[in-house]
Amino acid sequence: MSRTKIFSMTLIGMLAFTSGISNRVEGEGTGQRRAPVLLSFHSMFGVDGAFVGDAAPVGGFEGDEFAWEIKRVVGRLDTAGNLILNVRGLVFKDDSSVPQELRGINDEEEFRGAVACMTEEAGQVVQRSVITEGFPASRSGNSLIIAHVALPSPCVSPVVLVLSGSEDAWFAATGFEDEEEQD
Repeated sequence: MSRTKIFSMTLIGMLAFTSGISNRVEGEGTGQRRAPVLLSFHSMFGVDGAFVGDAAPVGGFEGDEFAWEIKRVVGRLDTAGNLILNVRGLVFKDDSSVPQELRGINDEEEFRGAVACMTEEAGQVVQRSVITEGFPASRSGNSLIIAHVALPSPCVSPVVLVLSGSEDAWFAATGFEDEEEQD
């Protein structure tokens, strides 16, 4: 069976499982409806270029000190705070700015998910973030994050990030880069 088929079957199973979680969180059997999907995505941008380091934080988080790339991701966040991230191939980029011994691997034992959004507090617009606990990450950059986070209300312009397991640096964030426009 091809990797794509296995990935798709895993995703379908994962979404069916988490739909059940959403139903329970929202009160299945009580006449309440399942929480609406806030974000559903199949693309993330690996920290790179001007986003590396502290020059351009995303969602209040600084980019890692080295460039990263991501092969595939499937993500979903609902309004009840159920977050699913199926991350594949999140590794240091094969780039001259990355030490040779780190290129093409992940050196973190865990990844964490984060959601950052704009919200209101005391009549002011502020940015707030919530972070999951750590989830195992393989050397090849694979991780499955299934968590519940307490989203602020309102949660405007949310961004989902993959963070280091040991510090608040981001490796990937919802977004994309056009392959033809790189370099």
